[in-house]
Amino acid sequence: MTEPADRTSAASGPTASSPGHPHVDVLIVGAGLSGIGAACHLRREAPGSSYAIVEARGASGGTWDLFRYPGVRSDSDMYTLGYSFRPWRHPESIADGDQILRYVRETAAAYGVDDHITYNSRVLRADWSGQDARWTVTAEDTRSGERTTRTCGFLYICSGYYRYDQPYTPAWQGRSDFAGTVVHPQAWPPELDVGGKRVVVIGSGATAVTLVPALAAAGARVTMLQRSPSFVMALPTRDVVATALHRVLPARRAYAVVRWKNVRLASALYRLCRKYPARMRALFRKGAVRLLPDGYDVDTHFNPAYDPWDQRLCVVPDGDFFAAIRSGAADVVTDRIEAFTATGLRLRSGGRLDADVIVTATGLNLLPLGGIELSLDGQLTELPEHVAFKAMMLDGIPNLAFALGYTNASWTLKADLVSSYVARLLASMRRRGHTVVTPRLPAEPMDTGPYVDMSSGYLQRSLATLPLQGDREPWRLRQHYVKDARLFQDPLADEELEFRA
Repeated sequence: MTEPADRTSAASGPTASSPGHPHVDVLIVGAGLSGIGAACHLRREAPGSSYAIVEARGASGGTWDLFRYPGVRSDSDMYTLGYSFRPWRHPESIADGDQILRYVRETAAAYGVDDHITYNSRVLRADWSGQDARWTVTAEDTRSGERTTRTCGFLYICSGYYRYDQPYTPAWQGRSDFAGTVVHPQAWPPELDVGGKRVVVIGSGATAVTLVPALAAAGARVTMLQRSPSFVMALPTRDVVATALHRVLPARRAYAVVRWKNVRLASALYRLCRKYPARMRALFRKGAVRLLPDGYDVDTHFNPAYDPWDQRLCVVPDGDFFAAIRSGAADVVTDRIEAFTATGLRLRSGGRLDADVIVTATGLNLLPLGGIELSLDGQLTELPEHVAFKAMMLDGIPNLAFALGYTNASWTLKADLVSSYVARLLASMRRRGHTVVTPRLPAEPMDTGPYVDMSSGYLQRSLATLPLQGDREPWRLRQHYVKDARLFQDPLADEELEFRA
């Protein structure tokens, strides 16, 4: 593997149909955490491959540039959310959004990736030509509406999984009657001042538990209104093992050791939750009792109806969420919304919550593969008609991969595996004179099911738009990095892949 030596572009191929867009070996869609990482892996593991990145927004960073709500941070430790090839050097293991954004952009600059990004370019469709062995990709300029096309040999979609332009907000009765301010975290207005105001945060997920202590620290009186509780776990902001190792080991070595340690701990926690849900429920409850005021109604507000890891755990650094409740600056109400009123919310129980600001931390709308319309030799194809190979390619669709992170661990762990695999796959194909690779389903019957087995609302709302998974490897989605690391070792050893020149 090679380190970034300079910022020069790889040699380009023949010109595509739109002037100024040369044909590239790989077109990466998205310049966020996954897309930047994908380009770096190409530089490291498939040197000489030409590539370009198209980004729908006007800046790199993806989620970490878009989300500007108070307190925005990772809910995974940075030793696993960070790239495998670039150590995280800050003392905080749970980092804020600005730190993560700088890390992504500094990585892009170090590898010369930022020179390859076209901004304000939203991909609308991609058409595969079997005869030409290439994709023709149609993109729209988000400022002018002008459409252009460009071609690539391999299409790698790193656009994340949710709609950047449309958050999920339920249709509540009487919303227009509310005289205050309603805001979704995905579109936080920078001028909003919550000091001295009554703020109701609707939701119980990672965004809500992040917002509550941040808003309280800004001088708001905060109520988190949840329909049902989530499991909330406090973790230290700083990793004491990492701090100790950095004193005695080089940065890269210390990073690798802590990364592996955290992978193992997260995997063990997940397995324990799935195998011993009652015991783990009791453990999470005990942790909440320890951090909440004496006599607090833990079973109403912090004892979910579902088992641990049926939905993603909410991580709070240094227990800041619980501290905001202990201080009296924040509280939790578990109830359902009957309607908005002029002064706040009317609840199903008959209670009322007065508010100056209502924050709808109600989740995301999924947008599989960035909403890109795919066609093969003129025939449109639908994602739910295909089975995912290693949760990164689709049966019967040539020269296409996508990066979707884990739901039970850090996003980047899976994105790194996929990007490294894609880079090594392309390098191997070049050596062997192959231009096309297509996953093929096994000849014997295989049962299929939903792509993701979690009860989270944002996933359940979108299952019908996602591809399927099979009942066996490598068609079954696993949530286990250690096993996947072995599964992704040798692309040419995968019998399910069909190669041609």
